[in-house]
Amino acid sequence: MTNQSIAWHMALAIALGLASGAASAAGPEEAMNKAGCMACHSKDKKLVGPAFKEIGAKYKGKDVTAQLMDKVRKGGSGSFGPIPMSPNTPDKISDADLKAAVEFILKS
Repeated sequence: MTNQSIAWHMALAIALGLASGAASAAGPEEAMNKAGCMACHSKDKKLVGPAFKEIGAKYKGKDVTAQLMDKVRKGGSGSFGPIPMSPNTPDKISDADLKAAVEFILKS
């Protein structure tokens, strides 16, 4: 590989890294809005699903980030009532954005 080819590959890798982090840089609230979470949830009042504040209170002091990420990915019902939450696949919200969103909710 020539020096010019190596430089081009490095620039491409940096650009791809910046582009993949762009969605996360916007913040968890924007990612949740884009993924459609806000259609059923709000920060402090119950809509179709529980308020983030209610979720945060239920799991306060517990290490449940991975568990809640799994629940969001698979969907389900029963934790906060009978209305089911549909699954949310990575094409709807990335793993990084989902983790940031769950951490944000747990701090609510």
